[in-house]
Parts: sequence; C-alpha cells; structure tokens
Amino acid sequence: MTRSLLRYPSARASIVILAVVATLAAFGPWLAPHDPLAQDSSALLQGPSATYWLGTDALGRDVFSRLLAGSTVSVLASLLSVSIGLLLGVVPGLLSVFLGKRFAWFGLRLIDALMMLPFLVFAIAMTAMLGNGLTQAMFAVGILITPAFFRVARAAALSVANAEYIEAARLMGASTASIIRRHVVAKVLPAVAVAAASMTGACLSIVASLTFLGIGVVPPDPTWGGLLATDLSTLYDRPFGPIAPALLIVATVWALNALADAMRDAGTGRQEQRA
Repeated sequence: MTRSLLRYPSARASIVILAVVATLAAFGPWLAPHDPLAQDSSALLQGPSATYWLGTDALGRDVFSRLLAGSTVSVLASLLSVSIGLLLGVVPGLLSVFLGKRFAWFGLRLIDALMMLPFLVFAIAMTAMLGNGLTQAMFAVGILITPAFFRVARAAALSVANAEYIEAARLMGASTASIIRRHVVAKVLPAVAVAAASMTGACLSIVASLTFLGIGVVPPDPTWGGLLATDLSTLYDRPFGPIAPALLIVATVWALNALADAMRDAGTGRQEQRA
C-alpha cells in the first residue's frame, strides 16, 4: 500500500504538508520565538518585521508565536474527535453484520437519528450543557461523525461476511470475535483508513469553525480558528492578518483529502491487479 501510495504526486505532496503540520503540532509551543500569551502595549497591530514575523494583534501579542502554539490544540482536537468517531462507529458497524438482524436494525436506526442532527447546533448544545471545554466540544463532534465510520465499516464487512473462508471458520467453531479479529479487520482497515483521513480534514474544519465562534477553547488560548476570528476583527488595520491561519487550515484540509483520495485509488489499483 505504501509503495502504491507514493506513486501519486498528490500523496507525496500531502505527506510533506502533513509532516510539517505534525511537527508544528508536536513542537509548536517550543518553536515559538515569543510567549504566545505575552502582551506588549508598545507593539500593537504592528506589521511583519524581524522581531515579529507575522506582526502583532490588537493586544501586542506575536501572531507567529500564537499560530505555532495553536497548532497543537487544533490538530489534537481534530484527532480526538476522529478517535471518538472510530471507536463509536467501527466496532458497532462490524458487529451489526455478525450479531443478527435485530442488532443491525437497532444500529441502523440509531445511526439514521444521528445523521439528522445538525453539526454546529448539536456541538453548541453539548458545550452549553457540559461546559465550554475542548473535550466536550470534540466529544460532540465525535458523536456526529460516528455514522460515517459505521456505514464504512458495515459496508466493508458485508463484502466479506459470506466469503468461503468465513464460512469455513464458522464450521470449525471459531467465535464471532475471533472471526472479526482474524479475518475481517484486515479487509475493513483500508476503507476505514480512507474514511479516517477524510474525516480528520472535516473535523479540522469543524474545530476551526467552533473556535472561530469561541466554542471549545476559552481565550486567550490560541487556536487556528481563534486567530482567524481575531484577525478578521482587526481587518482594517491588518488586512493581511487572516492569510496565514487561513492558508494553514486550507493546506492541512487539502492534504488530508488528497491523501484519502490517493489511498482509495491505491487500494482500487491493487484490487484490479489481483483480479
């Protein structure tokens, strides 16, 4: 899969971008040249300079340092919501194929109900009910992306549920858990990986939207969406301000979607070669 994936130029470009973003997420707070929370009243709304590479905001804080420090929160928040969606969606999706029609009917009806919920409204309601915290907001987002993982896992499991080796394992007395672990997970994993890459990009956009509205992270903690909101509020004084956080968000989301497309194409190419 890795060799097939690297044949695509978009995959190579996306891997480079994601490597840079991962570095910023891991070491951003330490790479920041200034304290992202420090205010300097003598340097308000300054333009780019040797001291402040991206200028300063209305409180005199270094925008570049805040952008680096906000990378950790933005990336980890999207990964947290995807992890919740994976856990709540993939396992029930697999079990709905192997635990009978009643479990499948109940799971499908629950997933249909979740798909009817509007993203932002549900996230706002959850944070209002549980408190304005990042964990609460990402838990709400994780619940809302659960249907995507459920349907992907169920569709992939249905394609192998009636295979001859599955029937042979049943006849030999293998348990459902053993069949899923030994024979199904490997077949489902590529489709789930494609969905995870795509949904991570979607979750990053949702995280930016929520933090743009001030939901999930309480100021002055920096996030990409929060920086975008701050720069838009001072657009007249710093017209170039929103460019950096917007480009970072767009580049990361594009890289994740391009990687998902390349993974899907690589998987399709391998199946055609085997056929």
